[in-house]
Amino acid sequence: MSINNIWVFAQADGDTASTATLELLSKANRLGGSVTAFVVGSAGGAAAAFADHGAAKIYETGDLAGALPGPAVSSAMQAVISGGDAPDLIMFPQNYEGRDVMARLSVKLDRTVLTNSTDITVDGDSVTVQTPIFGGSKLVNSTFTGERPFLAAFRPKSFEAVGGAGAAGEIIAAAVGELGATGGATVTAVHVEETSGPKLDEAAVVVGGGRGLGDAEKYEMIETLAKLLKGAPGASRAIVDAGWVPYSYQVGQTGKVVKPTVYIAAGISGATQHMVGMKGSKNIIAINKDKEAPIFGVADLGIVGDVHKVLPQLIAALQARG
Repeated sequence: MSINNIWVFAQADGDTASTATLELLSKANRLGGSVTAFVVGSAGGAAAAFADHGAAKIYETGDLAGALPGPAVSSAMQAVISGGDAPDLIMFPQNYEGRDVMARLSVKLDRTVLTNSTDITVDGDSVTVQTPIFGGSKLVNSTFTGERPFLAAFRPKSFEAVGGAGAAGEIIAAAVGELGATGGATVTAVHVEETSGPKLDEAAVVVGGGRGLGDAEKYEMIETLAKLLKGAPGASRAIVDAGWVPYSYQVGQTGKVVKPTVYIAAGISGATQHMVGMKGSKNIIAINKDKEAPIFGVADLGIVGDVHKVLPQLIAALQARG
């Protein structure tokens, strides 16, 4: 029995589809068969983007009225599956909501899950996902066995988002059943960190700073350079843990995965944890005074020098160009 029906847990911010959703829909479309987006809330203006990236059908839960997405969406998914439209595979983003919905659905359906994956292949009725372990130094291929649907979660930037699949598909309401005690918790407020410029995980240029900057005040150079390049500032785990910058700036295995056109690593030695999050960048420029720093092993261009001398000159050159 081949894989004919693939669901993607879909998310949108207003009428804008999340990047992770478009990546998963695109990959599901390339795997073949029918692709369905299962949306938390309403698809709204994002429906066209979902369809353009492969969704032939869209299930939407509608307004959750403050209910937590995990219990509500997993309940709605279970109801649709029990009603006869059972997928062979459900793909989730490796984020908070994706993991929550997947875990709850796993219990409801009594199915195992494979998480933190970066690739998936389908060969007939065999589905195999690839997962990095030991900080990305090893790759493990795991093949699902047992009953369907198979549940798998994938890291951001694992797949390329490719549009052009077609027009908006059928939109179907997916009712949320009685949630019992789990429906007692509600979201009363959402606090979003204020940011400016492109998002870290979507920027074409990322400038990352590390311990080599010396102290928190010097991180200003990273932000200035990123702004001049119309990019986003990032950071290693070391300076996030030290409290220099917020966690939202962290690039790495336990932070954000980025794949910009240009990644500049300034004062970053290149610990495996960090390189997992940025080694997929198209062009990597490393600046470090230690010529033996591991970061040079993945860099396309390496500058052996003091960031306190190199960055000010680079900033001055860019400012002179206007």
